[in-house]
Amino acid sequence: MPALLSRMAQRLVIASPRMMATAASMQPAAVPEKEYDPKKTFYHKDLEIQLASPSQLHPKPTDPTKLKFGHTYADYMMTCDWDQDKGWHAPKIEPIAELKIHPGAKVLHYASELFEGMKAYRGVDNKIRMFRPDMNMMRMKRTALRAALPNFDGEEMIQILSEMLRLDSEWVPNSDVCSLYMRPTLIGTDPTLGVGCPSAAKMFVITGPVGAYYSTGFQPVSLLADSRFIRAFPGGVGAYKMGCNYAPTIWVGKEAASKNCQQVLWLYGENEDLTEVGTMNIFLFWKNEQGELELITPPLHRGLILPGVTRDSLLELAREWGEYKVTERTLNMHEVKKAISENRLFEMFGSGTACVVSPVGKILYHNKATDEYEDLMIPTMSSKYGIMQKFYDTINNIQYGRIEREGWMREI
Repeated sequence: MPALLSRMAQRLVIASPRMMATAASMQPAAVPEKEYDPKKTFYHKDLEIQLASPSQLHPKPTDPTKLKFGHTYADYMMTCDWDQDKGWHAPKIEPIAELKIHPGAKVLHYASELFEGMKAYRGVDNKIRMFRPDMNMMRMKRTALRAALPNFDGEEMIQILSEMLRLDSEWVPNSDVCSLYMRPTLIGTDPTLGVGCPSAAKMFVITGPVGAYYSTGFQPVSLLADSRFIRAFPGGVGAYKMGCNYAPTIWVGKEAASKNCQQVLWLYGENEDLTEVGTMNIFLFWKNEQGELELITPPLHRGLILPGVTRDSLLELAREWGEYKVTERTLNMHEVKKAISENRLFEMFGSGTACVVSPVGKILYHNKATDEYEDLMIPTMSSKYGIMQKFYDTINNIQYGRIEREGWMREI
C-alpha cells in the first residue's frame, strides 16, 4: 500500500490546500495490487490532476436559467488514452482545452464514437449528487462493446467523475431547476484509414451548467410522424448511444420544423410501430380497449430503442404506485389514431435526461395510403389524470434531495 500511495503522489500535481484535500480523498480507493490490470480499465488511484491557473478559470454564469443547452462549459475536463498494447493510461483531470487529433483518426471517418448524457444536481441541502450514474456507465460499457471500443470499470469512472465535480463544484447551479450536464465520450483515435477495430482510443468528459428545460412551464410539442423516415432497425445500433444514430436525424428534424413541428415521432415497419420521439423515449397514458387505464411504452427487445435512464425510472415509479396498468409492448399508429378518435388517449409525453418529461400536444401524421397529412390532437395538458406532472414532480424532488430514493442519487 505505501508503494501505491507514493506512486499516486508522484503523479498528482499538488498546487493548493484544496488540491491536497482532493489527494487525501483519493487514497482509500486503491485497488488491490493483484487486481491491477490496465488492460481492463483505468483506475481512480492513478488519477493525475492539473489545477487551472487563474487565467484559465472562466466566469460563472450569473443566471443559469438563461443558459442554452451545451453552450457553456465548466473549467475542467477529464481525458484518458488507451492503446491495444499498453491498455489504459493514467486518467487526467486538467483545464478544458481543445483536443489534438490526427486527421486520419477513425472517429473522423467511420464514426467510431459513443457518448453518455448525465447530470449532477445541487440539492436543497447544498449537497451535490449525480442521478443514477451506475445506469449510465452500464449503458456506456454495453455501447463500447458494440462499437469495438475498449471496456472499462464503471465504478472507477464514477469516482473520477466525483473528483471532477469537487473541482468544478462552483459550476453546479444553486437552483432547483438547473443542473450540471456531464458528457462522457469515447472515440477511436488511431490514424489508420482501414475499416477495422481501433487500436487506440481516447475517453474524455466535459461538463457544463444547463438551465431549466421549460423556463416558462411545460410547452406541448408537435410531432411529425412519417414512416418514410426511419431512425433504427432490428440488428442495428438504435439501442446504443452512438453519434452515428443522431447525424442522420438532423435533416428530418429540419423537415419537421418546416411543417411547424418541434420533434419527430419515429415510426418503424409496415405497421408503423412507434419507437422514439426526437431523442427521447415515448409514453402514452390511455384507456385501453379492455377499459383499463394504462401507461404504455414501446419495448426494448427489438433493439430499436435506446434504454433511457429516465424511461427506466418512470416505469419503476409507476409500478410501485400501482394506480394503473403498466405495459411495455409494441404499439402502432393505427392504435393511436383509434384511441384518439374514441377519446381514450389522455396523455402522450417523451422522457429523457434533458427535460425528465416533455408533453405532446399534436401529431402531424403522414398517411401513406393517401399521401396526405392529418392533424391528430392529444389533450395532454388538459388531462384530468396529471400522470406526466406527477412523474416530473417526483423525479425533480428526488434529484434535488427533497425526497430520498435509495440507490438513485450518488453524493460526491
